[in-house]
Amino acid sequence: MLRVGIGYDIHRLVKERQLVLGGVTIPYHLGLEGHSDADVLVHAIMDAMLGALSLPDIGYYFPEDNVNYRDISSLKLLEEVSEIIKKKSYYMINLDSVIIVQQPRISSYIGEMKNNIARVLQVKENVVGIKATTHEKLDAIGRNEGIAVQAVALLEKNG
Repeated sequence: MLRVGIGYDIHRLVKERQLVLGGVTIPYHLGLEGHSDADVLVHAIMDAMLGALSLPDIGYYFPEDNVNYRDISSLKLLEEVSEIIKKKSYYMINLDSVIIVQQPRISSYIGEMKNNIARVLQVKENVVGIKATTHEKLDAIGRNEGIAVQAVALLEKNG
């Protein structure tokens, strides 16, 4: 049985935060605002995975009022979501995502992001798709006020 889920997340860019995408710290003068490390890419991926099985979103599993998740690496949260999926007897067939970001340019970091996500999900790198696009200077993302990500996950039941 195949199941498809979509995920979407957006975070505001702010001063005095690191910019973390796909578990990669990218040198930049702004970072993403959030309770955890605010890794918008990993957050969208987790929601896509959970959505594929009609499970609640990441806010249910990792609430902002829980101090245990303050500044935690989103890759650790992805490990937990991966375990939830495995316990339901599903595994990742394909994952695709698009990062919508005006600045900074991130194409040179995509390989490392794919490697991090594939390692955590225990899949081959060619299962993980990550692309980046700008917003052509339109709206809040185009004004460099935030970064958004869309993700799609295809899961299959074991056996």
